[in-house]
Amino acid sequence: MTSPRPRASTEKTRPSMFWPLAAIIVPLTGLLAKIEVIDGHKLPREGAYVLAPNHNSEFDPIIVAVATWRMGRAPRFLAKESLFRVPVLGWALRTTGMVPVARSASASSSRATLEASTEIVANGRGVIVYPEGSLTRDPDLWPMRGKTGAVRLALAGGIPVIPVAQWGTQQILPRYGKLKLWPLRRRVRVVVGDPVDLTAYAARDGQAAALIPATDVVMGEISRLLATLRDEPAPAERWDPSAHGQKETGRLES
Repeated sequence: MTSPRPRASTEKTRPSMFWPLAAIIVPLTGLLAKIEVIDGHKLPREGAYVLAPNHNSEFDPIIVAVATWRMGRAPRFLAKESLFRVPVLGWALRTTGMVPVARSASASSSRATLEASTEIVANGRGVIVYPEGSLTRDPDLWPMRGKTGAVRLALAGGIPVIPVAQWGTQQILPRYGKLKLWPLRRRVRVVVGDPVDLTAYAARDGQAAALIPATDVVMGEISRLLATLRDEPAPAERWDPSAHGQKETGRLES
């Protein structure tokens, strides 16, 4: 069942650069996708959160952004800090409140994560983080092994992680494929899950021994949600790119 459209939060009702962007992006996306949001009421109307979706198409961010906007929140993503130094693009990212984060696993990266989480909490904003880090390598488009960034960000700021699954976007833009403009308004479903309980890992929020199993819990919830959309069971074991000789970032080579 598609959830009723929730009341807009004060975050969305305040004037921002999102409004002119939404006026362009939402109608254009509506030509390509008929987005059905399921259990949208589970996304907090106020306060900070980390939204963790699955990732199987380059078009996913547009779908998730429009769905988030329809649920009453401004869609903000983590973005590589280097993008903030690009003329015009950097201005747009800063103006819309996107979150700069270093992608390295260094001490400076950890500090950046802590600073980002502090800013998110202070401003009561949500942020969208793809825990897989790139498009899934799973041949059947199930979520692959996750990276710890989403959980690290959430635990550092005491922010709830909201799992999300979407299905149907790959019919519009197949993974590393070409955009399919016809037929218009292909069905895309987005289901929102309950916040993932990470209290057992909170006391060890910066330790790999906690981050890895916590990430696995989040990926398990995303897979479970996706299984409800696909009406088939998720694989018992998530795809591990390194075990199949694949790079975990960048374009997937055939």
